[in-house]
Amino acid sequence: MVEEDLGLERVNCRAKGASSGFKVAILGAAGGIGQPLAMLMKMNPLVSLLHLYDVVNAPGVTADISHMDTSAVVRGFLGQQQLEDALIGMDLVIIPAGVPRKPGMTRDDLFNINAGIVKTISEVFKKAGVFDPKRVLGVTMLDVVRANTFVAEIMGLDPREVDVPVVGGHAGVTILPLLSQVKPSCSFTQKEIDYLTDRIQNGGTEVVEAKAGAGSATLSMAYAAVKFADACLRALRGDATVVHCAYVASEVTELPFFASKVRLGRNGVEEIYPLGPLNEYERAGLEKAKKELAVKHSEGGFLCKGNKFCH
Repeated sequence: MVEEDLGLERVNCRAKGASSGFKVAILGAAGGIGQPLAMLMKMNPLVSLLHLYDVVNAPGVTADISHMDTSAVVRGFLGQQQLEDALIGMDLVIIPAGVPRKPGMTRDDLFNINAGIVKTISEVFKKAGVFDPKRVLGVTMLDVVRANTFVAEIMGLDPREVDVPVVGGHAGVTILPLLSQVKPSCSFTQKEIDYLTDRIQNGGTEVVEAKAGAGSATLSMAYAAVKFADACLRALRGDATVVHCAYVASEVTELPFFASKVRLGRNGVEEIYPLGPLNEYERAGLEKAKKELAVKHSEGGFLCKGNKFCH
């Protein structure tokens, strides 16, 4: 029997979701990061309703992912005219929208393009009068994920048991892994510190070059974004000790935005932690990071502030 014979319209089926949970929107869901991110969020048991928005190809991605037999209901939204509808009622909004890096490009090359895309989206929040810097978090989780993986390789540990704080920004020398604060406590030679710091700072370039023009870090970024999104949902649920690194409006340094450890809660960023004790190598790295970030802030103006979504 076809759906018409049954008197069903798919658009109305399970419109309120099949399970209790959170409503999540992904803006840029048809992109290289957005598609695997959407798939992984569809698998998250904390999600009851998943809105997938993009300026192209959103219906196809929505149809594809909606066939997965998990409880989250999927709805698709296409084009600027449907952006506000995609955001209505959402508990969490994830924004992977942007263009990928190509061989020879630095993250700086992407700045104006991707900042412009995110600025357009952020204006929706401002227009509605609900813009709150405590609820806007730049996802630096990919740097943390890489740091955990690379340290685990060196130390012969399970990466899931490793926690490396990564502070600063998300480009080159602005990425500062605090290897003196690794948990579990580890001792590194200077050669290992140099190797790990360089590899963590240039992890994105490693992927871009390995893909040889076929793309940038999409799968690992999707994984990292979902890991951070899950932390946000657990915080919204009321879990008391959700602590991760994020790029936020901050007074940890003299810069207006900085990535460091934050405690998440129902109101977004509940607490921003100080950097803690740094060794001489890390203090020197911090000064390099701040100098580079200060240039970005002065050059970017409003766009730089808007770019905190995806920095």
